[in-house]
Amino acid sequence: MTQGIWVRLIRHGKMIASEVQPCRVEEWEEGLTEACRRMDVPKPVILPRHERDYAGFHQARFLPEHFVESVPFDRMEVEYIDPEAKRKVNEKYL
Repeated sequence: MTQGIWVRLIRHGKMIASEVQPCRVEEWEEGLTEACRRMDVPKPVILPRHERDYAGFHQARFLPEHFVESVPFDRMEVEYIDPEAKRKVNEKYL
């Protein structure tokens, strides 16, 4: 598995769809665009709040009001994943 963003669509507390899009940490917006295209959902409007959340936590949440079109889910979660980062932390303590 490579590094990238994990995009999840949540409805009624359950994940109804997900997509992992390979990208570098700073290219998350391009990765989100491609993941939305592959999932056939509109891309959300990225607000300064989302940029701050992603910069601080490598996560962002989008609600239906963050989309121009109506969406069939309660929220979209975007999280950056890097399997190598966890391995590096674990190796540090061995």
